[in-house]
Amino acid sequence: MLHKLTIALLAAAAVLAMADAAGASQRQIQIIQADPPMLSDPVGTLAQFRALGANTVRIIVHWDFIAPDIKPVDGADPNSYPAANWAPYDAIVRDAQKAGMRVDFTVAGGAPRWAEGAHIPPQGLADKSFAWKPDAKLYGDFVHAVGERYSGSFTPPSASVPLPRVRFWAIWNEPNFGQDLGPQAINGSTVSVAPMMYRNLVDSGWRALNETGHGSDTIVIGGLAAEGRSGPVNAKHPQGLPGDYAQTKPLQYIPTLYCLSAAYKPLRGSYARARGCPTNAAGTRAFRAQHPGLFNAGGVADHPYSGGRSPVDAKGLDRNFAVFSQLGDLEQVLDRSVGAYGSRKRYPIYSDEYGYITRPPQVAPYASPATAAYYMNWSEYLSWRSPRIGSYAQYLLRDPPPGTQIGFTSGLETDLGKRKATYGAYRMPLYLPVTSVRTGRPTEVWGSARPAPFMARDGQGPQTVAIQLQTGGHGAFKTIRTLNATGYFDVHQAFTRSGNVRLAYTYPATDPFLPVGFAGTTAYSRIVKLQVS
Repeated sequence: MLHKLTIALLAAAAVLAMADAAGASQRQIQIIQADPPMLSDPVGTLAQFRALGANTVRIIVHWDFIAPDIKPVDGADPNSYPAANWAPYDAIVRDAQKAGMRVDFTVAGGAPRWAEGAHIPPQGLADKSFAWKPDAKLYGDFVHAVGERYSGSFTPPSASVPLPRVRFWAIWNEPNFGQDLGPQAINGSTVSVAPMMYRNLVDSGWRALNETGHGSDTIVIGGLAAEGRSGPVNAKHPQGLPGDYAQTKPLQYIPTLYCLSAAYKPLRGSYARARGCPTNAAGTRAFRAQHPGLFNAGGVADHPYSGGRSPVDAKGLDRNFAVFSQLGDLEQVLDRSVGAYGSRKRYPIYSDEYGYITRPPQVAPYASPATAAYYMNWSEYLSWRSPRIGSYAQYLLRDPPPGTQIGFTSGLETDLGKRKATYGAYRMPLYLPVTSVRTGRPTEVWGSARPAPFMARDGQGPQTVAIQLQTGGHGAFKTIRTLNATGYFDVHQAFTRSGNVRLAYTYPATDPFLPVGFAGTTAYSRIVKLQVS
């Protein structure tokens, strides 16, 4: 479990060699997502992202948004879809290229009506963002159209130059959540069918991306919601749980996706058939070759929201969840699932949607903005430390207005644009694993001036970040060490006095890509109290 791994990491940190590790790790990408502002104002939103320092922007490519009202004759042809519907995504990839940012395209639902199955429940009919029994072949056609359009060689009829290439892809979003892929389970929730549908979607999406020249790109699967529900049929839940639109617990979902039992043995007979799985040994032997996306993807994505918990708190959690403190369990389930077919693949885990809902405006058990800021930096440090975690993500930039997805008040700003404590924590992460030390004994200081690599790339010269101390917790902060700011840093620093530790970074005065009001200003991290005795 990750909370056990975390204890080991922190213990190891205490005995690390004293040599500095100022050269930053570049392996962990930093993802940010802010739909719908990205669709309405890509230039302004990307400028904000650069000022915060995120290097990858995640975009949900909504099938139902781009699709025409009537099924196209050739759904694999980008020109079969209205040009106006492509326009926001075209603008994003062009502007992201100019800004020097990667684009992560998650090609997802909802599904257009002409691609859905029969007998859609009323809730699904009322909301086009849902997807009910989406046709995997038609989804593959759509992925083909997206892949061709953003292959780097496609020129729209109204343009004179090709659109930029997208090199990071995810197949579907939260397939264990019934609103994204329903039904999750049938027959009183005794038969889990969403894994079968997702298996088919992965097959089609994988094939389409390879056909359009993206086989060498990063293609991730999963995008799993971290929690789930189970329960019997009753008056409130006539299908049982997860039923049509609830969530399947992710660590139960994955073995079924791979046609395995809870003991990681191949399913057999009618039980296997009901879940779209091989019913005999010959079928099991062919399974790996028939589903290359399940075994050859570049990683598995998870949305490890932890509510108001710390990133190491797994107390009382369902053992089949995959919140941040349980990512080690997710790794084990994936390893055992692919290993059942002879694969030694060790999938990277991409946290591509994550954040801390704050109170206010929410109430307990969610964390205050200050506590959320601490948890953010802690979780990013643990992500950076883990060889299996490939990304750290922030969702959202700004809280939605009241009454609009109000549960997701995980933005760095309030709905009115006021910065929370989490804003500074994201822009300038700082984490000290040990905050009570002996005089003069070096202690680990980890962090980042996240925007600095962009500023260096813009020709602004070497960038630096200062470690500062406010002795005794009052008076002026004084710089005690200056580091090159090229990404994450991890150093050991001796302190002789107790006080408050923070990071300081000054934006260049003339960077042309910064939003108004940022040039020449100094940004600070959150403050960490340090006790020296």
